[in-house]
Amino acid sequence: MQHYSMLDLSPVPEGQTPAEALAQTVDLAQAAEAAGYHRFWLAEHHNMPGIASAATAVVIGQVAAHTSRIRVGAGGIMLPNHAPLVIAEQFGTLATLFPGRVDLGLGRAPGTDMGTARALRRNLQAGDTFPQDVVELIEYFDEAPLNAQIRAIPGEGTQVPVWILGSSLFGAQLAAYLGLPYAFASHFAPQALEDAIATYRETFRASRFLDKPHFMLAANVFAADTDEEGAYLRTSQQQAFANLRLGRPGRLPRPVRNIEEIVPAPYLASSNEALAVSATGSPETVRKQLGILVDRYRPDEVMVTGMIHDHVARKRSFAIAADALRDLVGIAQAA
Repeated sequence: MQHYSMLDLSPVPEGQTPAEALAQTVDLAQAAEAAGYHRFWLAEHHNMPGIASAATAVVIGQVAAHTSRIRVGAGGIMLPNHAPLVIAEQFGTLATLFPGRVDLGLGRAPGTDMGTARALRRNLQAGDTFPQDVVELIEYFDEAPLNAQIRAIPGEGTQVPVWILGSSLFGAQLAAYLGLPYAFASHFAPQALEDAIATYRETFRASRFLDKPHFMLAANVFAADTDEEGAYLRTSQQQAFANLRLGRPGRLPRPVRNIEEIVPAPYLASSNEALAVSATGSPETVRKQLGILVDRYRPDEVMVTGMIHDHVARKRSFAIAADALRDLVGIAQAA
């Protein structure tokens, strides 16, 4: 393992506003930079009252402007929602403003419900052209020939690093075929994780971007001073997943001590399944659980996330995670 990084969705907690959520994202990014996180990524979601990162490139620019070293980027942009040229211009502009610091992770899912996807895309067949759109987008970041009729300005020549994101074998196959780094969404959809890793590593083709596979594992972290407090913080995410499946998405719920009484058993089981790739508890417990994940999946990089209602507790959780991950990176580099 080479690096540890952070994913943020700018969660909007119950009792707070999107403006507060976005301010907390900037504060969290500054804390992440101080704690040694390598990247700070934001994710595109739409029509979700509990997530404020819909205009992902705009939020990334705000984060980059208030930090100085940490890499910033998208984890990810849902490319079928956009024309490749538009994304090339957005991220080319970011890379021009913040050279050497910008990443672009690309996903194929809508990042929303089908009604909202229709409002975004107008045409729901866009997902069928995802591989071609990825190639087109990458080409816009290259040096354009003099006779090019369409150019990304800013964008051309910036060589923004592109990642493929996924929660199925499709993304693993595409990342391997194009020779791109690959991040798996194991923080909410871990079912195909092992098969996706094997597919990516076994079918990877060296490219001008990478000479060998580079795999990123996403994991949730709910860390606190005690195991009991970590489990308490986790209940916000459990409720959020259950509410989404019940068709009542909202702002990030406050944690509860009696989660079994709040969430119906089938939905709690489904939420726990989605959160299977997680580390929850005290610093010692989190260090042990993250170590088990690293030993099992051998990622080149780990990206942690965690939807925690209280901002101070959330920063504390990521600080505990950073201490554990820093140790794991040191062990890996010494091996």
